[in-house]
Amino acid sequence: MTVLGDVVGRSSVVVCCGSGGVGKTTTAAAIGLEAARGGRRVVVVTIDPARRLADALGLRDGLSGEPQQLPVDVGDGEMWAMMLDAPAMFERVVRANAADPDQADRIVANAFYRNMATALSGTQEYMASEALYELHTDERFDLVVVDTPPSRNAIEFLEAPGVLTRFLDHKAFKLMMLPTRTGLKVFGAATQPMLRLIGKVVGSDVLGDAVAFFQTFAGMEVGFRERADAVATLLRATGTEFVLVTSPQRDALVEAAWFADQLSERGYGVATTVVNRVHPRFGDGSVADARKRADAAADSGRAELAATWANLAALREVAERERAEVEALLGHTGAPVVDVPLLPTDVHDLDSLDHLGRYLFAVG
Repeated sequence: MTVLGDVVGRSSVVVCCGSGGVGKTTTAAAIGLEAARGGRRVVVVTIDPARRLADALGLRDGLSGEPQQLPVDVGDGEMWAMMLDAPAMFERVVRANAADPDQADRIVANAFYRNMATALSGTQEYMASEALYELHTDERFDLVVVDTPPSRNAIEFLEAPGVLTRFLDHKAFKLMMLPTRTGLKVFGAATQPMLRLIGKVVGSDVLGDAVAFFQTFAGMEVGFRERADAVATLLRATGTEFVLVTSPQRDALVEAAWFADQLSERGYGVATTVVNRVHPRFGDGSVADARKRADAAADSGRAELAATWANLAALREVAERERAEVEALLGHTGAPVVDVPLLPTDVHDLDSLDHLGRYLFAVG
């Protein structure tokens, strides 16, 4: 079993993370394809609103907020894919926790709720954690592969359950819930001194919508808290593995090192590091050996051969420098490193995805 293959084989959740533009999405898709070929029922979900996952899978019509099975021959396995639809996910969570359909309808129709679902900072990341939990508990799948947004936003994804729990305990939330506990009506609540002061800042209409939302929300906070705790537990479960994806460029490696440290501080660990677009060494020889051969060819008057050996020396030097930087910046994580060479084309369909997978899951 290969290093990455072992991770895939033992996991129920694989979280692919790293900075933008390093091949995180294609790595997630290749992991999903390999898992399906191993007989697993895998769903790959992208949190990133860009079309990269659909492009990597060769899906011209894109992906939706519901899992769709891909028409690929993977034996007894299955491969599914979806793109997070945060507003739709938020509505599903609301309806799952509402006491009845009428309460859910009133919340979904509320202007304050609609603003939260589409524009509030952190909503995308929290709904991503909800989607992960929903897919993990879906009996159709035994493996969820998550393609996270760039690393700074991925931290928000990991922290989202805790942020929600802290919000439910915050004084501001309890203030907004106060009218529901004292029997005040919406307009009566909005005339209270503190809420009237808030209304001057945010606008009375916004305040009225907010108070109405929290009045309608009454009784649902327990369900939201329980789900947040369940998501946090899942992220720290034994079957959840983190695959750090980077490229050999220094800025990407610095970001990857920062992210690995952030994971460590939060009690997570990196199972495997994938370094994409690495320059190959072209043989087992050293830089010095190639330069020596170049000099010998030049001394004997064979200019073309000398140029070839000199070029090889330069390529080997680049490859060695890349590997040295990877070790210097990421060696402290202790995670095994899987190198993927610089490929001639981008991943744009299942064939090129399969080609990428040969390197990700290569033996030796």
